[in-house]
Amino acid sequence: MFSETVQAEGHLIDSDILTKIFDIIIACESTYEVLEFQIGKTNDEVSRILLSVNSKSKESLEQALGDLLLLGCRPIEENDAHLKPAEKNACVPDDFYSTTNHRTTVRHQGQWLTASAQRMDAVICIENGQAICRKLRDVKKGDSIVCGHEGIRVMPEFKERDRMGFAFMSNEISSERRVETSVKKIAEMMRQIKKEKGKIVFVSGPVVIHTGGSIYLSQLIKSGYVSALLSGNALAVHDIENALFGTSLGVDLEHGLPIHEGHKNHMRAINTINRAGSIPEAVKQGILKSGVMHDCVKANIPFILAGSIRDDGPLPETLMDLVQAQDQYAKHLQDAHMVICLSSMLHSIAVGNMLPSWVKTVCVDINPAVVTKLSDRGSAQAIGIVTDVGLFVNMLARELAN
Repeated sequence: MFSETVQAEGHLIDSDILTKIFDIIIACESTYEVLEFQIGKTNDEVSRILLSVNSKSKESLEQALGDLLLLGCRPIEENDAHLKPAEKNACVPDDFYSTTNHRTTVRHQGQWLTASAQRMDAVICIENGQAICRKLRDVKKGDSIVCGHEGIRVMPEFKERDRMGFAFMSNEISSERRVETSVKKIAEMMRQIKKEKGKIVFVSGPVVIHTGGSIYLSQLIKSGYVSALLSGNALAVHDIENALFGTSLGVDLEHGLPIHEGHKNHMRAINTINRAGSIPEAVKQGILKSGVMHDCVKANIPFILAGSIRDDGPLPETLMDLVQAQDQYAKHLQDAHMVICLSSMLHSIAVGNMLPSWVKTVCVDINPAVVTKLSDRGSAQAIGIVTDVGLFVNMLARELAN
């Protein structure tokens, strides 16, 4: 038998971590023996477990230890992490450690280093005495890459025992949840973040415009609740179409009816911005006088428009270089305290992949599958609200105005 003693601590029972630990060991055709178990008795007191993992083969034990690491289990014996050089640009050794979005530390020369730029699906480089999460495409030949699972600690986020905290909404996603209750709690957190001069990033799809939510998103921008807006070409196009012609996808938003030749209004909007030279220039020249993009320019709020193959135009500001768009998204997500994703599955999942697990994340969509998929892709910290996004932004703006 091959054996290793591991330990873990945190709100293990509340967060179902303990059950997952036992399930992983059994799935890896191994057995366990609980050596010590202390249960936290207060909201602040954590639980601690010490257990022996036993396997019939070294391979099974290694697999179990690697999977348990992601749940915060670590060997009691502390060793430095194994480092290997990258053989060429964007290429690392086969046994590289692939990061999660949870807080991670690496033991190097007897010291535990906290990995910076934490995100999932990255590698960890040791550079000038620092541990850095780095995307594979950014790895350079000779970089020191952390390999295997020794000398690594992962600290997953635990469900809050404070039942009035953010975790109160993180139960099963349901369209039957009372939206007003969720909106009040989100508004309360946003007020606190703004008071502490924190950062709230909005990720939005064009549905916000189609459902009449642009006026309320503009209110949030004017009130100082939006630190950055991440989206695609379509949101800006239809927002500008609405500001110039009162339509979105050719539909009169006031009466809900398609207008004559309204189908070409979005192209007219793009043409108008192209003639001005840019969105800020259209605002400066008095051509664009309202809307989400207008208010971002006026409030000096950064907006990043990531392009796609289906885009019309695109607008001058739309980044058609995918790598550049990803880097700009990541730049503006740095140090975010809260991220609110409004009805954009692809942008929401992309942003979720870039966020560390301790960032409060809200995903709003009329389709339950969208908010479920974000969680399934690894962003377990995201809470889902199933409702019309225009209605949600309306309620949120009103609640914050109160």
